[in-house]
Amino acid sequence: MIKNWRKDWAEGDFTFLAVQLAPWDMNRKRSLDEITKEPTESDWAALREAQVYTGKVVPKYGLAVITDVGDKDDIHPTKKEPVGARLALLAERITYGKHVVAEGPTFKSMSVNGNEAILTFDNVDGGLDSKDGDLKGFAIAGEDKKFHWAKAKIAGNKIMVTSPDVEHPTVVRYGWSDFPVVNLVNKEGLPASPFRTDAPKD
Repeated sequence: MIKNWRKDWAEGDFTFLAVQLAPWDMNRKRSLDEITKEPTESDWAALREAQVYTGKVVPKYGLAVITDVGDKDDIHPTKKEPVGARLALLAERITYGKHVVAEGPTFKSMSVNGNEAILTFDNVDGGLDSKDGDLKGFAIAGEDKKFHWAKAKIAGNKIMVTSPDVEHPTVVRYGWSDFPVVNLVNKEGLPASPFRTDAPKD
């Protein structure tokens, strides 16, 4: 679609800004305890992943992450100001070339040391941080691909992820839910995009 619009309007690679799909519980009217009972699969999360992937293959594209402003029972979040502010930051950087922090942490790579998965990130800008207390929203699995909620801790610009239920981790997911309950940010307070370390490679 972006390539088509750019071709049809003959204006070159003009900036295209998008907002990542909002957290939403698909009208199931569940409590937060029910939503976070155990890690699940999520088509909504896969669509968010596709939006992130677009930025890797389409130039001058920016994506505002809004995992912290969703309403579990309304697909259209009422908190508009943070969304607009994040789009403005992306426009400042992409369109106007200003040196501003415009994105939250984005997953880069994973390595394993014993029972610990070690995650590295791009866009850390001053360091990784938690918005409110211990990190939330991380799940980990071994070869059986059975996910368990994990303990995650910040170590400089990396995050160490473990679970007593997973002896040999192979996959980590963060915010992989229709309505993710998450709190990883950079020092500028911009939220990390949900991700999975086993994302498709193409």
